[in-house]
Amino acid sequence: MTDRSHHARGNSNATRRILGKAFQYVFIAIALFWTIAPIYWMLSTSLKTELEATRLDPSLVPENVTLDNYVRLFQGDLPFVSFFVNSVITCFLAAIVSVVIAVPAAYALSRRNFRTAEQTGYLVLVVRMFPMIVLLAPLYLVLMNTGLLDTMFGLILGYTTFGLPFAVWMLKGFIDAVPVEIEEAARVDGYPQWEILLKIIVPLIYPGVVTTGIFVLMEAWNNLIYPLTFITSIEKQSLPAALVLTFTGQFKTDWGGMMAASAITTLPLMIAFFAVQRSMVRGLTAGSVTGT
Repeated sequence: MTDRSHHARGNSNATRRILGKAFQYVFIAIALFWTIAPIYWMLSTSLKTELEATRLDPSLVPENVTLDNYVRLFQGDLPFVSFFVNSVITCFLAAIVSVVIAVPAAYALSRRNFRTAEQTGYLVLVVRMFPMIVLLAPLYLVLMNTGLLDTMFGLILGYTTFGLPFAVWMLKGFIDAVPVEIEEAARVDGYPQWEILLKIIVPLIYPGVVTTGIFVLMEAWNNLIYPLTFITSIEKQSLPAALVLTFTGQFKTDWGGMMAASAITTLPLMIAFFAVQRSMVRGLTAGSVTGT
């Protein structure tokens, strides 16, 4: 009886493991489908003719594959290259400015070099929780009164304003993970405060700096409401706003052209992500463990 009970228990455990593995595979398959299906539909529609892209019974696979939608982006009347360059300039500069300002701010909050550091840290977190649209009206008034509406600098300022609280709070977690004893040893060697930050802290949290910059860049790149509000000239628009303003009309939407532009818009983010994914993983892991 004992052997039979052990055998039955072993079969039961094996069955549970098989069912658990099967559940994991099914869940992963559903997650992959949920993620990849929109990307496939975007690429598929971008390769369809105008007539096929607007059919009431859409086809999963293009019947007549064409690259006309991509050719029209660069050879047509639409200033798509200008939209792309505008997005690259504004988003990269916003990410750089956010990180440059956030590093010393996060260092001060992490090391509590002033009396109200803890309260200031929570205030930064609260500001980050504000919806983007809450900052829209104040930023609009500021840019209008300073003459920065419809300018690239004004758009960079808007991106930086929303991305800076996130950058400060995220970098603070990375700096918290750096032992204070390293700084104390540097002070004994005669290093001033700014050299400790630039030559010791920043190299140690470099993966975190890259991770934070990429997140701010992605957030600015996908931002739609700020360029629609702060930019009025079509030639100064960024890619997300340009997709809405140029491919949609009152009676017609150019789905093929919009999907081709969306595919090209998505490509830089994918390249940036895969190029720095190791640094992002190291940075997120380092920021999740403090005091090590």
